[in-house]
Amino acid sequence: MKRKRCEMEEAAKEKKITEIGSAIEELSVLSIAKTTIVTTETEATSNIINLPLKPLLSFCKLIIQVLDKIGPTMAVLRQDINQNIQRLEEMWESDPIMYSNLVEIMRKEANEGSSKKPKSCSRATLWLTRAMDFTLALLQRLVKDMSQNMEQAVEESYNLTIKPWHGWISCAAFKVALKLVPNNNTFINVLAGKDESHQMVQDDIRSLISLLIPLVSQLHSILVRFFWNCMKCTN
Repeated sequence: MKRKRCEMEEAAKEKKITEIGSAIEELSVLSIAKTTIVTTETEATSNIINLPLKPLLSFCKLIIQVLDKIGPTMAVLRQDINQNIQRLEEMWESDPIMYSNLVEIMRKEANEGSSKKPKSCSRATLWLTRAMDFTLALLQRLVKDMSQNMEQAVEESYNLTIKPWHGWISCAAFKVALKLVPNNNTFINVLAGKDESHQMVQDDIRSLISLLIPLVSQLHSILVRFFWNCMKCTN
């Protein structure tokens, strides 16, 4: 894993890495680090994943950078992602060895009955997963039709993934900020690296989607396993 990261860092020195490119690299590292673990007979058929926490949080930070390209519209979601990253980082910092694996954190809270608490890491994971759901939905819309209306793509993705769980204040704030979404061409240009064409950006987005889909699926599986009774938590 360390060797893979060093190779990526060397490649980054040779050319400017875009936010999409960095996200692809971080997810590639995370994919290498994941292994299947079984700790009890009842989990033997559950395919519980050993999901390293730090690479996951590094990827979540890159999601923020991608969402920043959309502008103020994403302010509420951006703040929420930041807070949840910080909550999980604080847990990791309290004991980097014990809490290096997200699955173990979720299991610990489930066993203690603390998953439902407002400041639990389980809730933080739930909301980070919803942010990834939104990001995935938006990227899939963009890659399907790079010329589509950006405001419509953002709104439809939000309505599908985040809106059902947001309170009316957050929904109202998003609705107002939606008018500040850049047009499609501007958004693609800010995602692109130097001398990178729209086709190259589209190819990068496809690569990111291919890595993001299994991660989101695994996160949902972990949430169902340890946090099923709080899956409808609102904000």
